[in-house]
Amino acid sequence: MHRPVLYLFGSAAPPVQQFAGVARDARTAGFDVCVGLTPTAARWLDGEVALLEELTGHPVRSEYKQPADPDVWPQANVIVFAPVTFNSLNAWALGLTHHFVVGVVAEGIGKGIPTIAMPCVNTAYVQHPQFDRSVATLRGAGVSVLYGPGGFEPNEPGKGRPGGYPWHLAMTEAARMIQPPHNP
Repeated sequence: MHRPVLYLFGSAAPPVQQFAGVARDARTAGFDVCVGLTPTAARWLDGEVALLEELTGHPVRSEYKQPADPDVWPQANVIVFAPVTFNSLNAWALGLTHHFVVGVVAEGIGKGIPTIAMPCVNTAYVQHPQFDRSVATLRGAGVSVLYGPGGFEPNEPGKGRPGGYPWHLAMTEAARMIQPPHNP
């Protein structure tokens, strides 16, 4: 039986430190999981890369491959980019693909891959005028941005609550997006 392929991407916000549990839960839910990280998130999880690779059966990626190298991941059915930081969200919306995971999600828009983004930002960052523009740009491109009521709600600077990050919302949305349309 074919397991839908989930690309689980994260940038350097505290909830990324929960990736092993999230990957395990996604596997239990029936996904074939491939983990991608921004370079800083990869440094944060350096000690867990072997575990993530064992859990998923795929190499963890944080850099672009060489042009002649084969792809080592199966094609994605859905992408979850969470946590996505202020920097990564804005880079993605602006098409600045200097990081591997941002390049994949930017290209994923054009490929029509269902994509979920769930920010992890504080209330100071969301006051910057680019943030709302970036959220609107991504939503306008078909990305399901789980932000605001019913999604991630920012905390005050220095008052992070990584244990309260709503992973279940992103994973429920991923499962919903790959379900075939229900025809009565």
